[in-house]
Amino acid sequence: LKLVESGGGNVQPGGSLRLACKVSGFTSGYYTIGWFRQAPGKEQEGVSCIGEDGGNINYADSVKGRFTIARDNVNNMVYLHMNNLQPEDTGAYYCAATLRLLHGIGDPIFYAYWGQGTQVTVSS
Repeated sequence: LKLVESGGGNVQPGGSLRLACKVSGFTSGYYTIGWFRQAPGKEQEGVSCIGEDGGNINYADSVKGRFTIARDNVNNMVYLHMNNLQPEDTGAYYCAATLRLLHGIGDPIFYAYWGQGTQVTVSS
């Protein structure tokens, strides 16, 4: 299973970005895709997740109302729409896949497959 993120960049506070995660190499089973982020000097944080059927959507409290996760199973893509970005949203964003059935986003250790990450920088 391979995951490749794209869509990161530099944006001013209040701006928007859309991150994309291309999933390939998976042929069977139910998998959940999660988005995680890590800022310098901080622990990795779960941002959002979505189940294979588009259900089981969860968000971290810090992004609720601003971020939206969506899935396109025809093209094997998962998107993270990020609005009203703030400097505290700065970090490396990773998509990851798990075959486990999790309650909520879950701990990163439950995700076996990871992308290489894409950087999001929010500053004026």
